[in-house]
Order: sequence, then C-alpha cells, then structure tokens
Amino acid sequence: QVQLVESGGGSVQAGGSLRLSCAASKVMASMSCLAWFRQSPGKEREGVATFHTYKTDPVYADSVKGRFAISRDIPESTNYLQMLYLQMDNLQPEDTAVYYCAALSPTYALTCPMAPAVYNYWGQGTQVTVSA
Repeated sequence: QVQLVESGGGSVQAGGSLRLSCAASKVMASMSCLAWFRQSPGKEREGVATFHTYKTDPVYADSVKGRFAISRDIPESTNYLQMLYLQMDNLQPEDTAVYYCAALSPTYALTCPMAPAVYNYWGQGTQVTVSA
C-alpha cells in the first residue's frame, strides 16, 4: 500500500536551513500530486509547495516563495519509490510547524491543489522549530 515517511526536521535559528525528505512508496509516478503541508498549533493545515509528477512544475505558497524549493527524485535502484524533498532556506520563526508530506494519487488534473482535504495519502509529520 501507499506509504509516506518524512524525515529531516529539527531545530534551527532564524536564517538557517533544513532539508526535509519524504520517501513515497507505491505512489503513481506519472499522474500524482506530491506536496508539503504544515500545521502550527491552533492553526489550520496549510499548503507549502506542490509538485505534479507529470508536469514536474513546482508551485509555492506566497509565504515561502524564494526561500523554499520542492523537488522529486526517482531512485534507479528501487521500485515504486519516489523521494520528495523540501529545501528550506532563510527559515523564520513563523515557519515553525509540523511539516507533512502528502500525495494525491491518482489525479487527472494538470494542476495540484493547495487544499489539504483532497489529498488521500499522508505521512506522519516532522517537527520544524525555528528560534529567533
């Protein structure tokens, strides 16, 4: 079955960088949306960045444009595995949240939504804490 496992969270000071990884197994490689979401205490889960596996075009929330980069890799030595990354630079305290990897699979749309409700697979989340 589909499985998403995040790693790479941690604590950094403002201005620092972190790279999140998500091992996505058995997610359709050709027509899926892969995405990163985040949720802070008392706030709704919000979309951070999306990646359409067919168009391979990244889309970012305005709050992270120019600081975060989403990318996808398909390791040659494995079957049914995709690696999704989120490079986060110039982190700020407002970026503190639990970050989730998610997949919408399969999808027949050519754009990936930022709305979390439509994603059908989720990882367990990884904590990112940014101190001032």
